[in-house]
Amino acid sequence: MILIGENIHVVSAAVKEALLKKDEAFIKQLISLQNKMDYADLNVGPARGELRGILNFLCPVVEANSDLKISLDTVNFEDMKASFEFVKNQKDVILNSTAGDSAQLDMMTDFALEKECNLIALTMTKAGGIPDTCDGRMEIAFEIYEQCLKKNLLEKLYFDPLVLPLTAAQAQAKEALDTLKMLKETFEVPVKTVIGLSNISNGSPAGLRRLINRVYASLCIGAGLDAVIMDAADDELIRILKMLDSQNPENETDKLYLDLSDMIKNFTDLEEISYDKSNHEQVRIIKTCEVLLNKKIYSDSFAQV
Repeated sequence: MILIGENIHVVSAAVKEALLKKDEAFIKQLISLQNKMDYADLNVGPARGELRGILNFLCPVVEANSDLKISLDTVNFEDMKASFEFVKNQKDVILNSTAGDSAQLDMMTDFALEKECNLIALTMTKAGGIPDTCDGRMEIAFEIYEQCLKKNLLEKLYFDPLVLPLTAAQAQAKEALDTLKMLKETFEVPVKTVIGLSNISNGSPAGLRRLINRVYASLCIGAGLDAVIMDAADDELIRILKMLDSQNPENETDKLYLDLSDMIKNFTDLEEISYDKSNHEQVRIIKTCEVLLNKKIYSDSFAQV
């Protein structure tokens, strides 16, 4: 499992201020926070106005102060392209991202080929948005796959099935999960997958967010997830992800996470999962899974026991 830290994100007011001021000390703290990650996702959004060219500042700071690889997360292609002059390990870079629209897909795949780096492809188009169904997402994925197959880029490609918040579209949690599984099982040449994990809990109360993230990550791993963009400050999530990778549970709650992951992998049902109904944490995990699989209706109090 490739771990990609999401903690340098321009949506955060504190991060945006630090970027505007080029506050290297603040950025170094965020880099240090992500020391258990493989990548730092440098999400600078549109990189317009005062933030134009900010990747040229960020990339050298990351590489000089860590072993983190770089994910360039911006819709400003010119800034993304220009920042490569400031990156040492160019072949490890992730370009985040392209949609399925032909003009953008052509531009981004050509650039990924030129730089021999990785590319995230979103199962959406700018024209049509995110399809409501797994089938709709897969139609776009097929078109992207065919173009990347022709260009011999599949080895460097990561599909993103697009996780949406439970609070906004509960049924979409299962649609994204189903898309993830279909992506891993459909193509003749296997493809890799990635999700923005924290999207699933966006808008939920702070006390629920990490629980939702951890349970959904377990289900996604069962569906064949290869990489995750995540909160690097959640040490327990990191531990759970590594436990699921090693298949070596440390306790009965770990065993439940493992069973839920295997449930998705083996097409079995939640009702077949055994757990300790007197264990508060295990009950909360099952309740979370019921909501994520659209078996129970989401509310901010769903996990109360």
